[in-house]
Amino acid sequence: MIIPVILSGGAGTRLWPLSRELYPKQLLPLVDEGTMLQNTVGRLAGVSDLAAPLVVCNESHRFMVAEQLRLVERPASAIILEPVGRNTAPAVAVAALQALADGDDPLLLVLPADHVIRDAASLCTVVEGGRRLAEQGSLITFGVVPTGPETGYGYIKAGSALETGVDSPAYAVARFVEKPDLVTASRYLEEGGYFWNSGMFLFKASRYLEELERLAPAMVSACRGSFAGAVRDLDFTRLEPAAFAGCPSDSIDYAVMEKTADAVVLPLDAGWNDVGSWSALWEVGTRDGDGNVLRGDVLVQDSRNCYLHADNRMIAAVGLEDHVVVETADAVLVARRDRVQDVKAIVEQLKARKRGEALLHRRVNRPWGSYESIDSAERFQVKRISVKPGASLSLQKHHHRAEHWVVVRGTARITRGEEVFLLSENQSTYIPLGVVHRLENPGKIDLEIIEVQSGSYLQEDDIERMEDVYGR
Repeated sequence: MIIPVILSGGAGTRLWPLSRELYPKQLLPLVDEGTMLQNTVGRLAGVSDLAAPLVVCNESHRFMVAEQLRLVERPASAIILEPVGRNTAPAVAVAALQALADGDDPLLLVLPADHVIRDAASLCTVVEGGRRLAEQGSLITFGVVPTGPETGYGYIKAGSALETGVDSPAYAVARFVEKPDLVTASRYLEEGGYFWNSGMFLFKASRYLEELERLAPAMVSACRGSFAGAVRDLDFTRLEPAAFAGCPSDSIDYAVMEKTADAVVLPLDAGWNDVGSWSALWEVGTRDGDGNVLRGDVLVQDSRNCYLHADNRMIAAVGLEDHVVVETADAVLVARRDRVQDVKAIVEQLKARKRGEALLHRRVNRPWGSYESIDSAERFQVKRISVKPGASLSLQKHHHRAEHWVVVRGTARITRGEEVFLLSENQSTYIPLGVVHRLENPGKIDLEIIEVQSGSYLQEDDIERMEDVYGR
């Protein structure tokens, strides 16, 4: 049996303003209608004896991860929540512990949630080709067949050929190589036998832990302690935070693959891209006759080789060449395609200034639905709130603000102090400061309300929860 282990912990700051810290790129539909997470689990249909995915993610992303997998009818067998980021080696260690706790010793197919692979059938064929070697104890990595002298990836040098038992090549790993300069990368392509390091792996759960125990015992000890103290919360497994915070941080490559004698590389030629920047999205996108990738409401005139993405308003571009323009409800990015790696410096500026655009979009998803800020000024804020059928917000109160609610669609059940009552469209109510309240949707269609907040402090942390079905 093969269990896909989906690593979904990244922030994707180089794809700002679409990717935000609390709504990162793997949860966005950047290439087609599916999100990158949904596409990752969907492309594995050709792998035989495939179990439900096991996801390791940031705690703040947990409800979005669960909902996106539910929507494509591929619910996770477990969603493990990292209290802090500790890179890929500990993340896969706790996934291996979870897999072994379920009673088997399966193969783990480790996949980042934010890669593009155009040829899913080729990926599945290569995975099948590595199954026997992985079952025999090899630790397999997938080396992408290079299409050019790329300086943004690490490389893997192939050694002697190995027998897989099927028509699929495999090689012992001779060595891993850090990201090269252009001259060195060009030489690698001329020599042959070098592959891009994809960050995807296949190995037995017990075999990975065995090598990690030998090479990084402190890491395994911390992961075991954190997993032993984990608690179940709804569909999630919360690792014990103190033990995991004390775990050394390292990647699978550095912690295991570069040191083990049993590393094997399988060549992968499947249209792979790690989508690490806006220029990468231009490379994988569908271009018009002038080389432009256009998404959303975009008009172009005399523009070439641009990536133009409109979320809320029309973009009109005249005379642009080799540029990226990305529009969202609260931010617009304009950059040359050869400078998009520097977008992360903008995100650092936003964080330094404590601006919310680094963390969230104007529309914020919650397990019960979403809210969107419409307008704000000193002492007031207006939001549009949408609540899913059957869902409810927490029973809560605020110490610094009062709220007015107007129902514009659906039916609302309101708890206000000791009162419980229904409101329908065009009806409204007032929640005084300090009064305990709850908003619920008892109907079968989405409930939408307009909320007007007024008070001296209007930030989201002015919430005292008494009850919450989502365990917040």
